Amino acid sequence: MNTFLKKGVSYRLAAVGFVCVWVILCWPWLSGSVTIPFDAKAHFQAQIQFLAQALHSGQSPFWTHNVFGGSPQVADPQSLIFSPAILLALLTSSPSFREVDAYVLAHLLAGGLALLMFFRDRKWHPAGGLLAAIVFAFGASAAWRVQHVGQIASLAFFAIAFWLTARMLQRSSLVSGALAGLAGGMMVLEPDQVAMLGAYVLIGMVLAHWLSGGWAAVRTSLAPITVASLAGILTIAMPLLWTWLFAEATTRPEIDFVEAGRGSLHPASLLTAFVADLFGARDPAVDFWGPYSPAWNAKELFLSQNMGQVYIGALPLLLLIAPGLTRGWLWDKAARPFSLLFLFMVLFALGRYTPAFHLFYDYLPGVKAFRRPADSTFLIGGLGAILAGYVLHRLLSEENLGSLKRDFAIGAGVVAAVIVLALVVSADEQHLRDAWWPAASAVGWFGASLLVVGVLMRWRNGIGPLAAAVLVTGVIGADLGRNNGPNESTALSPDLYDVLRPDTQNETVRALKRLVAQPTGSPRRDRVELLGMGFEWPNVGMVHGFDHTLGYNPLRLADFSDAVGTRDSIGDPKERKFTPLFPSYRCRLADLLGLRYIATPVPIGQVDYKLHDGDLKLVARTKEGYIYENPRALPRVMFVGGWQMADFDGMKAGGRWPDVDPHQAVLLDSEPPDALPEGPSTAQAEVKLGRYQNTEIEIEVTATQAGFVVLNDIWHPWWQAQVDGVDTEILKANVLFRAVQVPAGTHKVRFSFHPIEGALAEFRDRVDPPRDIEDDLPVPGPLQPQVASGDAAGRFQPALATPSRATLETLRLGSVPQPQIGERSHMSSTREY
Repeated sequence: MNTFLKKGVSYRLAAVGFVCVWVILCWPWLSGSVTIPFDAKAHFQAQIQFLAQALHSGQSPFWTHNVFGGSPQVADPQSLIFSPAILLALLTSSPSFREVDAYVLAHLLAGGLALLMFFRDRKWHPAGGLLAAIVFAFGASAAWRVQHVGQIASLAFFAIAFWLTARMLQRSSLVSGALAGLAGGMMVLEPDQVAMLGAYVLIGMVLAHWLSGGWAAVRTSLAPITVASLAGILTIAMPLLWTWLFAEATTRPEIDFVEAGRGSLHPASLLTAFVADLFGARDPAVDFWGPYSPAWNAKELFLSQNMGQVYIGALPLLLLIAPGLTRGWLWDKAARPFSLLFLFMVLFALGRYTPAFHLFYDYLPGVKAFRRPADSTFLIGGLGAILAGYVLHRLLSEENLGSLKRDFAIGAGVVAAVIVLALVVSADEQHLRDAWWPAASAVGWFGASLLVVGVLMRWRNGIGPLAAAVLVTGVIGADLGRNNGPNESTALSPDLYDVLRPDTQNETVRALKRLVAQPTGSPRRDRVELLGMGFEWPNVGMVHGFDHTLGYNPLRLADFSDAVGTRDSIGDPKERKFTPLFPSYRCRLADLLGLRYIATPVPIGQVDYKLHDGDLKLVARTKEGYIYENPRALPRVMFVGGWQMADFDGMKAGGRWPDVDPHQAVLLDSEPPDALPEGPSTAQAEVKLGRYQNTEIEIEVTATQAGFVVLNDIWHPWWQAQVDGVDTEILKANVLFRAVQVPAGTHKVRFSFHPIEGALAEFRDRVDPPRDIEDDLPVPGPLQPQVASGDAAGRFQPALATPSRATLETLRLGSVPQPQIGERSHMSSTREY
């Protein structure tokens, strides 16, 4: 065996064996007969498609106007811009379902090969490395949650960083340190909870190395660790700054403890480590009945049925119990850090069910940013794979092994006891009929695993590494292929997601694309709303190029979300959330958004009870439902002659608009740079939307008087504007939108997105906020601005307008008083830029 290890032949064969297993187990997806469903399609397929279309059309992918009124893609960790997906996007302008699936599954291949290299560096038995690679790629959440593309990528880069960090520490290598920092940076570039926990594992590896090696280990590792840190910082600095600033401006910059606890792994889910399909998550003939099901504790926990599956295979689990625990091998110096980290991941996953999570939540940096402790099941599978592989290495390489009868007897007893417990739980929940076959199957797989270990022990000196690897591969590959293979959570028909194909013939999509089409130069760019058309629909605008008021993303700018009423997604019409400022589709904000077409599977009156006859017009009836038109929808770009001060936070909280025609006055929350008399003004102007791209917008305007070009796209601090090539201020207009001042005559207005310059400026303002001279002026107590009134739908109503800043200064009364932060409604979202 040593000869094989020195020449590396055995590990090359192990790598070939792993690739073969990967191809066989991934073939249903690679062949295109099934596709990775749910988030992988509804969210990530659209992201990759948008990225590819942007690159192949010569545009920047850093901003998308297709969802949520506009969103900074460059700052969204799930946009995949800074991932290997950009290579796929460069290769084709229309990545197919099969190509995207192959891209996702390739992460598991790369991660498994990295673990093989980790075992090779330590000269551990190749059969152990092969076992670890297969379990890593197809065990626990790596198999069951493959639709979570970002977390799969984080897991793969964790494995690569894990191997390179170990090599860096083992060899004191600067090159390995640089590569480890790069891999760790790539892991964190899509900052999710898997990446955070992976970073803690890497930190734990370094601390364990220092503790075991003393000062000598610290001294020799400082240089490569410094190189790794620099490489990692250079990789992640700007993307993380973007993501942090974006997250701070979204609907959930932090997750509270109660909400995080709802994403805990129920202790009963640990039974799936022994009985793979105990609760019916894989069997379509069985209604899922375990934790997170309606009959169990749906009000306490909020997880999908696949998130509680932690099966890593009967053979690996048996090895961890006997002889891993029975002989104390999991406490060996080589394995002890990983055993402790494995225990940490289990405690973390259980969340609210142990007091440990409260400590993690309060004292571990980063934990408050994520909502599901159960995400650590990815690391449970990864670390479990490494530990099982190590135990197999000890079994096959230990010279004085002795008898294992006692160990196997203990292991069989533990397995039997847990299976009986699973049956007791099923009987208590009145699902014994559903559980007996999975339990019997578990007995069979553990029996086969025990037989394999017995064969390896009996003839371990007579069979070579290749034969041992083939035997192990056959059993674990068949086990995981059967119990963690394609199922309704991970593999569905591609036809279910046809609307996400750029060449789809879907009737509703084609009708919407035809309706929103405009001639060159038109100031219109109508928005649509896909009102609960199904889980796969919210992001189809990113594929087909039309602008959707809603979308699918857990991160959404809070300013827009609070005003319009967005949620993570909208798969059902009942999920539509109306707000004070958007109480109905017949409201001022809907008109300003240019929301002209609404597609819904049910009559619109079943969703919006405030609509009156004639408010919306039915313009099409398709196989999927109804398409309504809002005839009052305003153009995307307008010229307005006058302006009026307004309290945007108060408007969002109360839902009342000042009594002003949006064609005659734009609402502003600060005085315009060039003083104009406050008040409405009728203006004659011609406006052309000459160029409208992701990050560049050009407008031509000819006006008989000075006024404002209003662009009804969401305001964001990283956008800049020029008028005839001269920089000008973008004013926040009509609560959400953008406006720039222009003088009379013909002018060209250009909006452009500058994420680097904008983010650095925003960061400077957060670190050292600019001082306003008016902050030093006394605020008069008696003066109280009055909020204009309006009806519930935001229709025009007479009201008193707030005195302008110019008026107050003329009267020497100081600045307009603003409500204190503590007085603002919970509906408002104040951000300092």
